[in-house]
Amino acid sequence: MDTSATQSKLPWLTKIIYGTGDWGMATFNTLRQIFYAIFLTDVVGLEPRLASFAAFIGVLWDAVNDPLVGTLSDKVRSQWGRRRPFLLYFAIPYGLAFLLLWWAPPWKSQIALMIHVMLAYALSDTFQTLVIVPFHALTPEITADYDERTALAGYRMFFNFIASIVTAVAAPMIVDATLAGGGTQQQGYVIVAALFGASAVIPYLLIFFAVRERSSRERPPEVSFQTTLRTAWQNVPFRYAVALYMLNWVTFDLIGVVLPYFLVYWIAQGDLLATVPGIGMPIESVVLGAMLLTAVIVLPLWTWLAYRLGKRKAYILAIGWWVVLLLALNFVPPQQYILVVVMAVLIGVSVSAAHVLPDAIFPDVIDWDELRTGERHEGIYYGVKNFIRKLTTAVAIFVALQVLGWLGYRVPPEGATQFAQPEAAIWGIRILTGPVGALLLIGVMVVAWFYPLDRKQHERVRRLLVRRRQREARLRARSAVVTQEP
Repeated sequence: MDTSATQSKLPWLTKIIYGTGDWGMATFNTLRQIFYAIFLTDVVGLEPRLASFAAFIGVLWDAVNDPLVGTLSDKVRSQWGRRRPFLLYFAIPYGLAFLLLWWAPPWKSQIALMIHVMLAYALSDTFQTLVIVPFHALTPEITADYDERTALAGYRMFFNFIASIVTAVAAPMIVDATLAGGGTQQQGYVIVAALFGASAVIPYLLIFFAVRERSSRERPPEVSFQTTLRTAWQNVPFRYAVALYMLNWVTFDLIGVVLPYFLVYWIAQGDLLATVPGIGMPIESVVLGAMLLTAVIVLPLWTWLAYRLGKRKAYILAIGWWVVLLLALNFVPPQQYILVVVMAVLIGVSVSAAHVLPDAIFPDVIDWDELRTGERHEGIYYGVKNFIRKLTTAVAIFVALQVLGWLGYRVPPEGATQFAQPEAAIWGIRILTGPVGALLLIGVMVVAWFYPLDRKQHERVRRLLVRRRQREARLRARSAVVTQEP
């Protein structure tokens, strides 16, 4: 099957297959965003402040490996293209390394546990980088069309949300079922990691065999890593996109980390086995499932609004709605399970846009860079983007666990079903969930308001690029004719 994207409109099957790549990324990220903090404190037994440092130090390796992998994929030349070989060679190691992240070693030393977490985090992140950066960099390689890129992001986010829903709902149920069967939490998490790690491998292999890259016109000249980073930073729309992307995902990740604590210790008042009346499922599973399911359902709405209003205006609208809801969430009283589920549904409307629209902006930034420099550096841009994405998770875990540790958060004893946290810890959880998240989102709106690259400007960039390529093609043709003359 040839899915070469030389036409302006991509086949729907190409979009679907490419979109499945977000399944492998979303299962990894959802488990880490929502459950890794609790796993470190309650299963590994690591003190919250040490756990926060372990995760944060581990992700610092990304400051090197993300841009390096991006630069490497820009320079690769093979019969399969620049990006697809990474999917073939590193998809399986990516799935295996995921298992290591969720293994709790039997060591008693807190320092030894911290070092293990740091190394496991860094190793799994390295293999994630070797897959995700080339996968993301395929977007502008598949199509040059503004709206088709938005559509690709929409397909990706559909699978992202489906994977997030399945992971958020199924993971606690699998762990609980393992405990009910006489196993341990550690065994439950290993089963979860094995299942979702294996399912993450398949999409990238499918993409390798089914999706084709647009052929590069010529091999770009060798440019140093430092020069490439300097060139990227000189791209003004890129600066705005970085700030927007970072604030967007720091907010989402921070709320994702703190939300289970908010639901258990504020809404459920310390009932560790709290279920939603009439549903009988854990409150975490219902709230996260409702939020993410809503996000999937309204995904076409944001794709349509981005087409009608432009990506920037649609995004500001969504974030403004999210700010209002986060501030309102802080006033939901304890044990109002149905009300908090309704709030999760309403928040899911904004979460949908927060997933799809920032991703749809990045390919346009790369076109602007090509117009300025005459070269394309998808790998370095998506390397920086992937680094930011993982950095936001590390920052969110670091901030949340540091706050909990300093405010006296206590780990429930093994076997406890009811446990109360200190009042200071409860207030810290509520402030992180509501006012802090809202403040970060207001920052997102300010950055988006001043983002300089809208549809009209991007269309102008595309026209100028087409003219340049036509001019270069004519010059190469003339040069070939002169070379052939006796």
